[in-house]
Amino acid sequence: MRSAVTISLVPEASGGPFVFWHDLAAGCAKAAELGFDAVEVFPRSAAELDVSLLRSCLDRHGLKLAAMGTGAGWVVQKLRLTDHDAAVRQRARAFIREIIDVAGTFGAPAIIGSMQGRIDGGISHEQHLVWLSEALDELAPRAADHGTVLLIEPLNRYETNLINSVPDGVKLIGSLKAKNVKLLCDLFHMNIEEPDIASGLSEAGSHVGHVHFADSNRRAVGFGHTPMSPIIGALRRIGYDGYLSAEVLPLPDSNEAARQTIASYKSCLSS
Repeated sequence: MRSAVTISLVPEASGGPFVFWHDLAAGCAKAAELGFDAVEVFPRSAAELDVSLLRSCLDRHGLKLAAMGTGAGWVVQKLRLTDHDAAVRQRARAFIREIIDVAGTFGAPAIIGSMQGRIDGGISHEQHLVWLSEALDELAPRAADHGTVLLIEPLNRYETNLINSVPDGVKLIGSLKAKNVKLLCDLFHMNIEEPDIASGLSEAGSHVGHVHFADSNRRAVGFGHTPMSPIIGALRRIGYDGYLSAEVLPLPDSNEAARQTIASYKSCLSS
């Protein structure tokens, strides 16, 4: 398993759970200085991301791109794959396609979290799942063209009422025609929704494609009360060899959150 840390380039998301903010070059430099293997980047849009700068920063510091987020599609543009308006759903797919293409050039997956949307307006849960499944079946082959996967992230009940738990995600994936959709298992969300995080990961098995390495309070691992040894044990048992990526609040500040994360990562993986 490899380490990663998040960099947000979305001003509208200020206050969110990302370690480094606004400055791609500085974030990459600090990640490398602390010994991270990769960065996970959240751009405002594909068009607004300086791809040349990202490539040069990764090359200069010997970093990989772990994944790329699409959350700005919701935060900035209010786009959802399950919006009741078909035109909005199409714009949401287009936004994600562009992120997939940029991330794919680095061999990295795109993440669909908040852009899954939520059930509202009196339209059934089943219809929202149909819209989400149709979108994933259209978008996943685009990721496959780049030799990577598409990640769907279950979010806790306070952020969505659509895909909340790992079993929800596994069921959704099983219903798809596409075979390259994987789960992003966020330990913070799992702390809320799963009876037992380690068991949830074990049951998800090969469906786990990415892990957000966060403690119970969405701070860096070690600043909360989630027991990590059973979680790492479960990930090892299922043969997970992807990233443990810190999508955590920058508390007490970005540098300290990053330092705590890499220290916890090394401690967890050494046992």
